[in-house]
Amino acid sequence: MLFKRFPIPPGTDHSGSNNARHIAYTEWGEPDNPHIVVCVHGLTRNCRDFDFLAQALAADCRVICVDVVGRGQSDWLANAADYDDYLLYLSDAVALLEHIGVLGNASIQLDWVGISLGGLIGMMLAIRPGLPLPLPLPIPIRRLVMSDIGPLIPVAALARIAQYLGKDPRFASFDEFEAYMKKISVSFGPLSEAQWHHFALHSVREFSDGTFGFRYDPRIAESFKKHLSEDIDLWAQWDALHIPTLVLRGMQSDLLSAETAAEMQVRGARAQIIELPGVGHSPMLVSDDQIAIVKNFLLAGKAVSAA
Repeated sequence: MLFKRFPIPPGTDHSGSNNARHIAYTEWGEPDNPHIVVCVHGLTRNCRDFDFLAQALAADCRVICVDVVGRGQSDWLANAADYDDYLLYLSDAVALLEHIGVLGNASIQLDWVGISLGGLIGMMLAIRPGLPLPLPLPIPIRRLVMSDIGPLIPVAALARIAQYLGKDPRFASFDEFEAYMKKISVSFGPLSEAQWHHFALHSVREFSDGTFGFRYDPRIAESFKKHLSEDIDLWAQWDALHIPTLVLRGMQSDLLSAETAAEMQVRGARAQIIELPGVGHSPMLVSDDQIAIVKNFLLAGKAVSAA
């Protein structure tokens, strides 16, 4: 695994933002492998959530796991209101693809794996021709994996997330931080202690006063709370999606209902839906069974390494 960062200068991101920033990502596998899998995390998570999946894919793919701006090791935005600008997220994704060298390479096969927010970014990029983003997508997305997200997001689920988002709690020790993270993330499902520790280790930030807190910009909540008055309806975007799509749904999820998932099977991409018992929002793609589901979908029809 390699950890890297690249700059986005002000005024160059095609979203109308003047936020200069660096975007962080990890890279797995051979740099000349033409099969590229981009992995993007959920609302407040980070790229290291994908370490388990990336390791499983690295023998067969070049895997790029990105920290969305304001999360993980990527820079925070100067203007908090821009966290509500979906064009900025899409522009950053296109900049990442340009940076890793897919532009003009006809041999590239590009797949996208997104958990929650990351899945929505992938969906919007996959229908890019219909979006008002001046910069063209360097290469079309071939296959899309969306973990526990769909085109209808209930306001009740958004309100639940808002209860902890942006509160910026501080803890006297890492152990206290880890215990709190596990408590508010119990809907991830049954993870091992090693997996919980991994998530905590890469989610924590130690402050100058010796306290511990989350490694994301709490100002994300400022724009998020604008969406607490009604459901988010993206069915028009879903209906424009026409690539092979796999959707993993936690059977206890309040964000992706069984009814919405069933409709996703007959509209738009006509997704393959796999429901996972004992999991809410959202499947984190770290368990062996979830990794196997994603790997089989992305490598379907391809000779797979024994590694």
